[in-house]
Amino acid sequence: MDNNSPLQWTPAAPAADDLPLVDAGKLAAQLAASEHAPVRRVAVEAVARTGSTNVDLMLRLAGLSRPLLRVADRQSAGRGRAGRPWRSDPASTLTFSLAWRFERPLQALLGLPLAVGVALVEALQVFGVRAQLKWPNDVLRDGAKLAGILIETAADVPQPGFTWAVVGIGLNLDVPPGLEAELERSIGAAPELRVPPRETVLAVIASALASSLVEFERRGLGAFLPRWQACHAYAGQAVRIIDHGTVVHEGMATGIDAVGRLLIDTHQGPVAVMAGDVSLRLAS
Repeated sequence: MDNNSPLQWTPAAPAADDLPLVDAGKLAAQLAASEHAPVRRVAVEAVARTGSTNVDLMLRLAGLSRPLLRVADRQSAGRGRAGRPWRSDPASTLTFSLAWRFERPLQALLGLPLAVGVALVEALQVFGVRAQLKWPNDVLRDGAKLAGILIETAADVPQPGFTWAVVGIGLNLDVPPGLEAELERSIGAAPELRVPPRETVLAVIASALASSLVEFERRGLGAFLPRWQACHAYAGQAVRIIDHGTVVHEGMATGIDAVGRLLIDTHQGPVAVMAGDVSLRLAS
């Protein structure tokens, strides 16, 4: 070695148990081969473990110049809507987040979780998985939760009026033994997704997300309304809206409106419910 050569830092090779199940290079290559330019722009990272892929990306938005998909086998601080924890297990779940910049202000993104739900359901159909949508951001299979969606946003400071969104998704491939008993509820799963390589599954989902985010930016939620309604898990069924343990509305779920509010026909008349901390349940 030449003692006059400049010192260079070489990162240590990860230990075997730190190698992610997803090959970022293979996944990136599949996205780069897409016919759609927005899909080709998506960069990819894959890690064996992290706290939360959503938090990871939210902290890095200022340094991003293109969409970034970050996949983690295990998330120790994964969470869903209202901060509820999301269990992730490398063998039985897919957890990932996509950072995407919209040339729109935050108020123009009303209803984005519903559009993302449509994109995810349509992507799953490629693999023969038939799922439905529960307002505002759950994906069900046979009435049990198959996937959850969490979207967080931040202003793009260098570009006033532009907004970054981080779309986080947790998807069940299998149900670990004993988990349903522990949680005291049924859990949806899509074992069909274990057959193809994970890179292929993620490429299909990421492609659907990218295409749908472009469509949402151009046309808004209105472009997704018929498709969301076709996947509405509770359409025509008696439901309850619960706010902090109290039933605030009860009636028949009919659909969503142009800004993503849930529409319910009650005895007192039509009601439009905005997503927040409220919960939607089937009326028993």
